[in-house]
Amino acid sequence: MPTSVKDKMSLLKIASIETLYFDRIYALQGISLDVKENDIFAVLGPNGAGKTTLLKTIAGLLKDQPKKGIIEFCGKKISGLSPEKIASMGIVYVPEDRGLFRELTVKENLDLGCWGRRDKDVKDDIDFIYDLFPILKERGEQQAETLSGGEQQMLAIGRAILRRPKLLMLDEPSLGLSPIMARTVYDTLRKVSKRDMTILLVEQNAKMALDIANYGYIMETGRIVLKGTSAELKENDDVKELYLGMEQQGASDKGYRFYTKRRRW
Repeated sequence: MPTSVKDKMSLLKIASIETLYFDRIYALQGISLDVKENDIFAVLGPNGAGKTTLLKTIAGLLKDQPKKGIIEFCGKKISGLSPEKIASMGIVYVPEDRGLFRELTVKENLDLGCWGRRDKDVKDDIDFIYDLFPILKERGEQQAETLSGGEQQMLAIGRAILRRPKLLMLDEPSLGLSPIMARTVYDTLRKVSKRDMTILLVEQNAKMALDIANYGYIMETGRIVLKGTSAELKENDDVKELYLGMEQQGASDKGYRFYTKRRRW
């Protein structure tokens, strides 16, 4: 019998964290998450919801944040630790701008993903990346800044995978990509999740994210307003209309509305 999300071990636990900008503007207000091992978790929401702030807070990239609450990873408290220490524990963050060394070649960027590794599996992992993204092998001597947006995203994900993370965090992996390229990236994430790796991604493309995620959270104005399995969220009327673009039947005799839907959360 398959193991349910509820039965799996917690990898990342976040309890009632509050993140502030300039010590007075609340970006996150009482956020709590429970990310289980070896699954894909999606955090969805509009611009300004606090999704990127959430990932940066987990990664320790915001100084003196969170102001309140606890973040635990593998049963150890990580809130307040340096970004370097958090990364060394197995959390790798791929930012929205991909964080590549743009003046370096594709191969050099991938080599940096292996920095500090001394295990015998490095070559196998690089071969795995080239199997996932054959174009990266072809572009090996090309500068990262000359790649297309989709190729840069592939390179960023490939470099992150080479770190052998326990938790891979991705910020808007489909941003700026064509539908075909975005689907390629998401198909790759599905394959990667089977290699004993947990993925936490934030997205505005709710349909694409829920198609591969096991569990999802909806964020608005710094709060979690809804959570559930991907199947449950897909069937939620508010999620259908507000995030999946599916108008409810019978809402209007002429099939359109002149008002904003009132949320039921």
